[in-house]
Amino acid sequence: MQRRVFVGGLAAGVGLATAGQAEGMVLTAQEALAGLEGGDLILIDIRTPREWQDTGVARGAWPMDMRDRRFGARLTGVLERNPDRRVAVICRTGNRSGYLVEVLARNGITNVWDVSEGMAGGPNGKGWIPSGLPIVTARAAQDAMPVDLRAD
Repeated sequence: MQRRVFVGGLAAGVGLATAGQAEGMVLTAQEALAGLEGGDLILIDIRTPREWQDTGVARGAWPMDMRDRRFGARLTGVLERNPDRRVAVICRTGNRSGYLVEVLARNGITNVWDVSEGMAGGPNGKGWIPSGLPIVTARAAQDAMPVDLRAD
């Protein structure tokens, strides 16, 4: 229950800081794609709906805006329903995803991975889009995810 309360309140504070990165729980965009294709990874795109519309979403990723008040509950649902799969998060350049993974780890949730180079690339790598990895429209990504995890 304590984990659920923490993650449930996470959406309120995730926008405050965007620096930092958890050690060791990092995947490259290529590794994330391999995990998606192998069926052992769930990738969550934590960017905003505007960002999804502007660039598309990694094929196979679930778009879940980390600013949404229900983000924590949705993330908890993903983790609880998928104990045998890795869960990773991706943002634009790796700042938000690194911060999120760090905050989760400090609070005992250590099974979330960071795709640290992000969709656009940055200091941690080339990025999903510049690497030419597959993307889909935001609508297609939302339609492919579990109905109870979709934003209203």
